[in-house]
Amino acid sequence: MENRRITILGLGNILLSDEGFGVHFVRYIEQKYIFPENVELIDGGVMGYVLLDIFDRSDIMIVIDCIKLGDKPGSIFRFTHEEFLTKIPPPTSAHEVKFSDVLIKAEMMGDLPEIVFLCIIPKEFKDMELEMTDELKNRLPVMEGLLLKELERFGVKPETRHA
Repeated sequence: MENRRITILGLGNILLSDEGFGVHFVRYIEQKYIFPENVELIDGGVMGYVLLDIFDRSDIMIVIDCIKLGDKPGSIFRFTHEEFLTKIPPPTSAHEVKFSDVLIKAEMMGDLPEIVFLCIIPKEFKDMELEMTDELKNRLPVMEGLLLKELERFGVKPETRHA
């Protein structure tokens, strides 16, 4: 289990405040821990189909992203791939490639790894703003704890960086 290739993928648009939580989280966690060689942290931003390359080199993928549900901002949910598919909103544009489109393409190519989604409800995501709200910044340690539990499940314990 220790040699399985694990990808921690942070998604989102950092130009839209809380929408960039996944990217901000990957940057946050990268500064706090040293990960074993079989764990790769990726700032996936909003790269769309460019992310397909990541799927074939991952046995396990932990995706950190926002999800726009009707719950309180800062609420965090864990989904399997199958559970996540039931939460995806209908497409809003034929020109925009969503991560769900990437998942479908990866599945068609037979490259779908085991996937866990850790998703947070954003507060602000409609106006251009580089900073996340305090509500979501304050949830970074909670998400960190959930990620460490997921990694532990796969036999991974990252080393804490010392300042």
